[in-house]
Amino acid sequence: MDSFEPTDRELDALKVLWDAVERDGDDASPGGATVREVVDRLNADGGGLAYTTVLSLLQVMEQKGLVDHTRRGKAYVYRPLVARKKTLGQIAGGFLEKVFDGAVHEYLVHAIDGRKLSSDELDELEAMIAAARDNQASRKKAKPSPSRKKGGK
Repeated sequence: MDSFEPTDRELDALKVLWDAVERDGDDASPGGATVREVVDRLNADGGGLAYTTVLSLLQVMEQKGLVDHTRRGKAYVYRPLVARKKTLGQIAGGFLEKVFDGAVHEYLVHAIDGRKLSSDELDELEAMIAAARDNQASRKKAKPSPSRKKGGK
């Protein structure tokens, strides 16, 4: 499952479930969303998904190990089994490799070309670049230098 990439519709359902878990916080009851809640959220932008379609989707996702469910009264409450950050990172990494052959700079040029970025977004990008430089410098310091053989130069 580590290399599994959800379909677009599965990703949409996962986003609903991730949001529901974050919304519910650390309550005593497990966070998640009922099938009806997932249907309503997915259809909020005019989609016309039937309840049974979403139920089938969630059941397939459960078989794949993406979600599980518990019973709350008569309803099933689904919750994600995969982390948002890890899943989105895998999708982004796969996209970067598939479309841009791993060229981050080329991706960024296309991603921000023609878009008006806010000052906050630019600050966030600069902070991410600074953090990446710090991580790279830390890794270089942590690497042991190659040892020289005795008696040789």
